[in-house]
Amino acid sequence: YYQPKLCLATGRLNAAEALVRWDHPTMGRVPPAEFIGLAEETGLIGPVGEWVLTQACIQAQQWHDDGHGTLTMAVNISGRQIHLADLCETVRLALTSSGLRPDCLELELTESQLMKDAEGIIVLLKRLKAMGVRLSVDDFGTGYSSLAYLKRFPIDCLKVDQAFVRDIIADANDVSITRAISTLAHNLKLKVVAEGVETEGQLGLLSANHCDE
Repeated sequence: YYQPKLCLATGRLNAAEALVRWDHPTMGRVPPAEFIGLAEETGLIGPVGEWVLTQACIQAQQWHDDGHGTLTMAVNISGRQIHLADLCETVRLALTSSGLRPDCLELELTESQLMKDAEGIIVLLKRLKAMGVRLSVDDFGTGYSSLAYLKRFPIDCLKVDQAFVRDIIADANDVSITRAISTLAHNLKLKVVAEGVETEGQLGLLSANHCDE
């Protein structure tokens, strides 16, 4: 499944984020919160993650072939995925098999994943960046990121967690946090994406506080 990402300046859909769901024969549709953890524990997150990445790249290339050549595809990367296999090789194979340009793929990692082994992650991110892939910090503001490390990560985007977006109309603190993240990101030459936007009011406040998407 694919969640649209809209540019606030133009209102145009310019990217999508891949969301995995499991259609179980007896349990119905199982959300990732219920099976990703188990996949990580059993080691199945490797093949599951590879499949999701490949399918997302294939879909993005199909959209490009259909005339939507500017769309970028974002894919979440599990923390365990990073250490189970050579992520760079997995990404290379997905891009090669789909024909998707590297700059049309954006990999999302949470800030808690980034900080578990910051020095090692920096090396990995630099390798991915050298391939031309875009990099994003997901759920920003909910973990324990160090600003000293943030400036060293070769990233392109910060995503404002939906926990701050959900009550942004009623909670002035959420507005202040969102504005602070936007200011920080733009000063670091990063793009800002707000997730979980569901109302016109939220959209208006986020636009007023300089979110990009």
